[in-house]
Amino acid sequence: MKSPHAVHFREVWVIFFILGVIMLNFPFIHIFNKGSLFLGIPILVLYLFVGWPLSIVVVYFFCQGLKKANEARRDDDSEGDEAE
Repeated sequence: MKSPHAVHFREVWVIFFILGVIMLNFPFIHIFNKGSLFLGIPILVLYLFVGWPLSIVVVYFFCQGLKKANEARRDDDSEGDEAE
């Protein structure tokens, strides 16, 4: 049986994937595909070149937090084993 933590981890990755697909799908691309410019850059290009790296940074910080939580749990488990 999988631990609740493993199930939660899988759910979060599915959510990240779905958000990434939505971010690069028609409705959002259409919203930003305007003739407008922001600082001389087309809005769609800005959306893609800011949104994509931003999503990568969010996933990176999620992984770092997950790594720290796993290390803390492993330390707690090893301390419990030594006490017995």
